[in-house]
Amino acid sequence: MILEQSKQIIEEVNKAFIGKNDIIEKVLMTIYAGGHILLEDCPGVGKTTLAMAFSKVLGLSSKRIQFTPDTLPSDITGFTMFNRETNRFEYREGAADCQLLLADEINRTSPKTQSALLEIMEEGTITIDGETHMLPTPFICIATQNPLGSAGTQPLPESQLDRFMVSLSIGYPTLENQMKIIRLQRYSNPLLDLKAVTDPRNILEVQNYLTSVKIADPVLSYAISLCEESRRHPMVDLGISPRGVAALVRMSKANAVLKERNYVIPEDLQNVFCDVCAHRLVLRPQARVEGIDAREILTDIMDTVKPPAASER
Repeated sequence: MILEQSKQIIEEVNKAFIGKNDIIEKVLMTIYAGGHILLEDCPGVGKTTLAMAFSKVLGLSSKRIQFTPDTLPSDITGFTMFNRETNRFEYREGAADCQLLLADEINRTSPKTQSALLEIMEEGTITIDGETHMLPTPFICIATQNPLGSAGTQPLPESQLDRFMVSLSIGYPTLENQMKIIRLQRYSNPLLDLKAVTDPRNILEVQNYLTSVKIADPVLSYAISLCEESRRHPMVDLGISPRGVAALVRMSKANAVLKERNYVIPEDLQNVFCDVCAHRLVLRPQARVEGIDAREILTDIMDTVKPPAASER
C-alpha cells in the first residue's frame, strides 16, 4: 500500500516538477520520516514549484510566507490582540498555523525572524504570551534559500540548520526536460492541474509505521560511527550532532520502506547520508581555502568507515 501510494505521489508531482524524480523521492522520504526540508539552489530552478506541488498532491493545508528583511516573527507565529467587543485578548494565527509551511527565501530575513521557527519545527507548537498553541499534524516545513553571496542573503544559524532533516540541491534541468517545461507552461500553470492522491491521515499512518521498521545493532553502530567520524575529521570544526544521528536513522528507515523492506541495511544509510548531514557540518577555514565542500568530506568518511558484513546484520 505504501509503495503504491508513493508511486502515485511521485508521478503526480512529476507533472509539475519535471525530470528530477530522485529529488521528489527524497522529499517524500523526509515527509514520511517526519522531518523538514531545506532546498538550496539558484533562483528559477523550481524550488517553490516543488514545495507547492507537494502541498497539493498530499492534500495538506498549506501557507506560504515570502521572507524579506522586514518580515517579523509575529508574521510566522501569530499574535494576540485586544477585542473591544468581547473585552478579551484573542489569538490571531500566523503563517505557521497549517500542515505544510512554505518558507520562501528563508535566508533573506533577520536572525530574529529565523529563530521564530525553532520551537515550531522542533516541538510543533507556538507559544505566544505564555500560552501554547498546538499546530495541526502532520506539520512539515519546506524552506527554500538562495546560495550565500546572493543579494540580501545571510547565513542561517547552526541551530536552525540542524532542525532541517535534509538539505537538497535541485540543479539545472537537462535540455530535453527544459523543452518539456516550456511546452507545459505554454497554455497554463501545471500546478493548477494537480490532484490530491492522499490525505493527512495516510501520511500520519506511514510516519507511525516507520517506528516498526527494524534496524539491527551492527547497522545502528555503523550509523553512529559515520557521524562520530565527522567530529574527528581534520577539515571539520563542528561535526554531526546526536540530533543528526537520529535524523539519519529515520531517513534510512524511510528509504528502506520505499525499497519494500521493513529493516534497514547499510545501503539505506549510505543513500541518505550526504543529504541528511552535509548542511550540519561546519568546516574549518582551510577546507574552504582548498575548495573542499561538505559532501566531499562525507563521501570520504563513507570510504573510511566500513559497513558491517551481511553475516553480522
